[in-house]
Amino acid sequence: MLDLEWSRAIELPQAAMTAATPAELRRAWVHRAPEDSVLALFRASAGMAGPIPAPWWLRAVADGKLDSREQGFRVEDRIAQLLGRRPGWEFVPWAADGESGYWEFMPSERGKSGHAIPTTVMNTDRHEGWIDVLPAHTGPTPDPIPIAGLAGLRSRLGVIEAVR
Repeated sequence: MLDLEWSRAIELPQAAMTAATPAELRRAWVHRAPEDSVLALFRASAGMAGPIPAPWWLRAVADGKLDSREQGFRVEDRIAQLLGRRPGWEFVPWAADGESGYWEFMPSERGKSGHAIPTTVMNTDRHEGWIDVLPAHTGPTPDPIPIAGLAGLRSRLGVIEAVR
């Protein structure tokens, strides 16, 4: 029953699939319910079957690396403010179950470099910069590049956007 309850907790309404920013995607129970209830259900569900689908920020909060869900939302929103104003970046709301979407740099796909998969910026709980960049590629997926927060992303955008 916990699996079903967790699945419903992260389920997004169909309308969320047209979201243009992470804020527009925050319509599931995990985004709206009291944070202590979300953490309790997450921990109970994760303890039953190992890793479960969940937003990056929830994994970080549960591990004590992030103070709150709101802090995670701020990270996502600041990335949206930065990339949403730049030409070529598109928000992709249909990430893996429970995830918060990601950003793709469309000029890096099928451009002069010929890559089939565009450069992707996504949030992560792997490190406390909370941002990974997956370089544009064709073939096997390369390892993500850890970015040192929003300042690190801003400072490296010239290099990231140079792949076309």
